[in-house]
Amino acid sequence: MAPRLLEKYKSEISSKLMETFEIKNVNAVPKLQKIVINMGCKGAVENKAHVESALRDLTIIAGQQPTVRKAKHSIAGFKLREGMPIGCAVTLRRERMWEFADRLISVVLPRIRDFRGVKSKLDGRGNYSLGLTEQIVFPEIDFDRVEYTQGMDVTFVTTAETDEQGFFLLKELGMPFAS
Repeated sequence: MAPRLLEKYKSEISSKLMETFEIKNVNAVPKLQKIVINMGCKGAVENKAHVESALRDLTIIAGQQPTVRKAKHSIAGFKLREGMPIGCAVTLRRERMWEFADRLISVVLPRIRDFRGVKSKLDGRGNYSLGLTEQIVFPEIDFDRVEYTQGMDVTFVTTAETDEQGFFLLKELGMPFAS
């Protein structure tokens, strides 16, 4: 069975996009291409357990194994050497991407304390990034087993040609933009 958000996109949103932006070709309609989740690990230089904890949590959140990100340059002031693990990231596509987007929009964002919507600034190419301060806002993370609270960046990569198209797509998918 296809994810709920994908069904909504196919049945309602794609036709609205074609009508609003006067797109003639079905293949030119903006769509969600991938979602990239990135966790930088504060304190990973001193303690390798931070990266392992982030890997475990991100695996649970994303539903697939993330890759470890390593430092590209040595920085003496931070006691950082080239090649040291400093974070992890995962790229979601197809069904997992749609399921994660649905979970993020309908469950996770409303759980954030004092939530008034996300910023409505896109990157100039129709893509959108947002930051979460803790991984414990995800219901699948067991609050008692969390050793270190980690922030994360979530990037929605779309095929939209403009910010206006990308914004319309994400708004129709249910992204709670601040007014």
